[in-house]
Amino acid sequence: MTRHAAKHLIIGGGIIGCSVAYHLARAGETDVVVLEKAAITEGATWHAAGLVGQLRSGRNTTRMLKKSVELYDRLEAETGMAFDWKKVGSLRLAATKDRLLEAKRLATMAQSFDLEMHIITANEARDLFPYINTEGLEGAAFIPSDGHVDPASLCQALAAAARKHGATIRQGVKVLDFNVENGRITAVETSEGTWTAETVTLAAGMWSREIGAKLGLHVPACADEH
Repeated sequence: MTRHAAKHLIIGGGIIGCSVAYHLARAGETDVVVLEKAAITEGATWHAAGLVGQLRSGRNTTRMLKKSVELYDRLEAETGMAFDWKKVGSLRLAATKDRLLEAKRLATMAQSFDLEMHIITANEARDLFPYINTEGLEGAAFIPSDGHVDPASLCQALAAAARKHGATIRQGVKVLDFNVENGRITAVETSEGTWTAETVTLAAGMWSREIGAKLGLHVPACADEH
């Protein structure tokens, strides 16, 4: 059986796996390898909605999403690859006074997270999105730095940036099993041989439940056909 080695081994070549590889390699980490069982973006990434909203109830999640927008703003210049990032902003419509009050509270929270968010009138919202029917609309919340992106193109751009910084992405390599000793993964068995690594990252998306089970992990996610 062929043996391979990496410092950081990432399982899954979707948006998360490619992003982890990019950030590790950009930070100066060497021997970063992504294993993808099919091809880049072929899992859940390619049909994601691609909506980019930043405000969440937790500070750390909001900070992470703000960092994502900062990344999307610079990534095309870094890679030379266009990925259809549209920073058009987002609207949250308030059809009742209670919803408007909720929006105002969110605006206060956004301010504490250093995220620009404005409470605007129904007519101002219609100016931004003319298809809105303003009848009964109390107002809206507007975040100008939100937007939408093509997930598959973004993933390809992240993969290209990861490679540019020295990461390796191996496609058509399926993870079969793991060897575990004293709670640590000592080897990853794949369709191309055995891999050893200092760190192993599971970023297999909708297959993470299946792969995690091989490690005795319960990943509370599953794929549904619909």
